[in-house]
Amino acid sequence: MYDALMRTVLRHVPSEPAHRMGFGVVRALGGAPGVGPRLAGRLKTADPVLRTRALGLDFAGPLGLAAGFDKDAEGVLPLGRLGFAAVEIGTVTGRAQPGNPKPRLFRLVDDRALVNRMGFNNAGAAAVAPRLAALRSHPAPGMPVLGVNIGKSKVVPAEEAVGDYRASAAALGPYADYVVVNVSSPNTPGLRDLQQVDVLEPLLVAVRDELDRVSDGRRVPLLVKITIDLAEADVDAIADLAVRLGLDGVVATNTTISRDGLRTPADEVAAAGAGGISGRPLAAQALKVVRQLRSRLSDDQVVISVGGIENAADAYRRIRAGAALVQAYTGFVYGGLLWPTRLHRELATLLRADGFTDIEQAVGADL
Repeated sequence: MYDALMRTVLRHVPSEPAHRMGFGVVRALGGAPGVGPRLAGRLKTADPVLRTRALGLDFAGPLGLAAGFDKDAEGVLPLGRLGFAAVEIGTVTGRAQPGNPKPRLFRLVDDRALVNRMGFNNAGAAAVAPRLAALRSHPAPGMPVLGVNIGKSKVVPAEEAVGDYRASAAALGPYADYVVVNVSSPNTPGLRDLQQVDVLEPLLVAVRDELDRVSDGRRVPLLVKITIDLAEADVDAIADLAVRLGLDGVVATNTTISRDGLRTPADEVAAAGAGGISGRPLAAQALKVVRQLRSRLSDDQVVISVGGIENAADAYRRIRAGAALVQAYTGFVYGGLLWPTRLHRELATLLRADGFTDIEQAVGADL
């Protein structure tokens, strides 16, 4: 249904309304009494070669949905039933905010990419927390691993960022399987400055302390999400910080502000305006960052690779380069409803063809 809708209607609708329409189909299909449980059963019986353990958690497969698609935790269960082994909601901020003025989401079809300057539009941590609590209190078949991505509220000055992130961690941490600190979106002024190690360290320490305080003895894994636009030395510095602080891993990478090497006509790119690009243009650099992080992090720290994953071969390359888990957003937008299960199925074939009996054997096999 979604795929036919994309071909005949959504491609002709502006990107953000199309996203809302498509997400509505996802929620309706995945939550339908006669359909959702059948989809959930299919994921449960997925090829065992895909099952993996990372972050101290069991995943039915390595593919998760990246933050940005389900900002307010409105479709976690339906998305899991469509084949995502994990869903990372958010980015959620301490305060509700409308985001940047519309239009703010655009397709670059020739590049299989999106341009977004959404600006962390979300309902805020206080509104999202009850939805997560409801998910936890009513377990259902097909529930994916739940990641929570938190960011800085736009109205909060940089010097108060620690308290803002701490508030989100306090509200959402009790319900999260893992938490990601997002300091890498290009669409919140000053946010990327928080990637400087001397600024980032106290922020991560504060979030870790808050998660430990509110999680009733359960250790919630904590990761940091970095931009693809970091220099190599800065990637190394953040990896070294992650080791020093005992972070559970790094999510790499967020969107790019670069416009180099695009196939889309320059006038069309210019018309889309400012914002971060996601999708195929990130693939080569995202793979490089995975290798760099894997060589720097400790063995028990996880790399979650995101950016330009369109098919099973892309996911497989990231895994062999050292990513224990992968995420996608733009690939799903272009691929349609059947894309997550298709990617997992084709990935299982690739693993078996190379003699692997589980995902963990393949992680870092090329290093």
